[in-house]
Amino acid sequence: MTSQQSTILVILIAYLVINVLIGVIYAKKRDAQSNLSEEKKYFIGGRGMNGFILAMTTMATYTSVSSFVSGPGAAGMTYGYAQVWVAAVQVPVTFLVLGVLGNKLALVSRRTGSVTVVGYLKARYKSDTLVIVTSILMVAFFTAQMISQFTGGATLIQSITGIDYKASLIIFALVVVAYTAVGGFTAVAVTDTIQGVVMCLGTFLFLFFVLRAGGGLAGIDAGLQQNLPNVYDDLTAVYKPGTLVSFWVLVGFGTLGLPQTAVRAMGFKNTKSLHSAMWIGAVCCSFVIVGMHLAGAWSGALVDTANLPTSDYFVPYIVQKIMPTGLAGIFLAAPMAAVMSTADSLLILASAAIIKDLWKEYVIKNDEAKVEKYNKNITRTSVIVTAVIGVIVVFLALDPPNIIFFLNLFAMGGLECSFFWPLVGGLFWKKGTRQAAVASSLGAAATYVLCYYFVKIAGINAVVWGLLMGGIIYFAVGKATSRNGLDQDVLDKCF
Repeated sequence: MTSQQSTILVILIAYLVINVLIGVIYAKKRDAQSNLSEEKKYFIGGRGMNGFILAMTTMATYTSVSSFVSGPGAAGMTYGYAQVWVAAVQVPVTFLVLGVLGNKLALVSRRTGSVTVVGYLKARYKSDTLVIVTSILMVAFFTAQMISQFTGGATLIQSITGIDYKASLIIFALVVVAYTAVGGFTAVAVTDTIQGVVMCLGTFLFLFFVLRAGGGLAGIDAGLQQNLPNVYDDLTAVYKPGTLVSFWVLVGFGTLGLPQTAVRAMGFKNTKSLHSAMWIGAVCCSFVIVGMHLAGAWSGALVDTANLPTSDYFVPYIVQKIMPTGLAGIFLAAPMAAVMSTADSLLILASAAIIKDLWKEYVIKNDEAKVEKYNKNITRTSVIVTAVIGVIVVFLALDPPNIIFFLNLFAMGGLECSFFWPLVGGLFWKKGTRQAAVASSLGAAATYVLCYYFVKIAGINAVVWGLLMGGIIYFAVGKATSRNGLDQDVLDKCF
């Protein structure tokens, strides 16, 4: 290990330790001030997020290592400015999710006492089948996503420090599992906030040093003409129209169906916090995503990257060449923050699905003795289950598949197809019935998986076919089964 790698490793370890300490201490302090049940404090953080925390945790949950490593690397090595334009579609995601789901989902979740997205679905549709189906789909797709995030975190540590992959994986997993298991949703939200700030700082550093190393825009343009002559190729020359549409669906309006972002709309303090978060999140998301991809494209002018194995190595390689060691360590904490913030959100929601949505509802039920024991031991149980999930993911990530990037996108599309129509349709369409929700979730997920493997038309991703089929099923079955209307309790609490 070189002296530069040693210094960067020390900075990363310090950053990881600070996250654990702040997350756990802040969570315990906030939870001690709350009068809500232990369950609500652990899984939804007492519904006390202000606008800044809500914006940062939503943005940080959505962005991942691809926003800092894979995407900018692809822009700098292969696709040029076309990759920047493609990435820009992600800019309004925070504004979109909070704007569409925010007030309505927060209001309904408070009326029904829901602390998870599946809990909301149970209150809205009163369907045990839907709860079981969506919980199983959630845990399955979350596990796939967590494997990719844990692998991404370990690979990042390995590539910039030279530490063995398995040791890097264990370091990353211990940190994320520790503060998530002990601190719950509050720890996740506050560490996401730290990570959101670090991401913005990292983006600024990358832009500044790329411009300085390239001699300004004129020097960068000259370098790009030599190293990346197709940098100005237009979108349709780089991507098929079907691929572009698919990407805009997958990382654009389809994100309304992601449970890990939707649950953020259930935990804020008040409407003022929501409105602040929408604008703060949009500005920060724009800066991070566009800034990183733009700097990645410009970096193509700086060095010959022919010897790099894949674009995933591009950004760490460039950063270590153009930044002073201390600042390089600070920057490389940014992609680490992106991975951590996604992984911890998936981890806490997978735990909630198992404990709250399945165990409590179908094992504990209304047995007074069991309910009392559950309430008494909820924190301990949650810590154990979260830790066990983390161990399972680490085990699976020890020998990850070679197509880890595609595994992450596959899981993201599967979640959107499974939840989009029951969630969004249930909020705004009174004729959405339990039959419609179950049929839509299963039908969309099945269509997605089948089309992913067997239907290849004009570069269109399976998520388009899954969401389209899910919508047709939801409205057709809803219209056919809504003749008797919703029961009064659902109307009172959900509309």
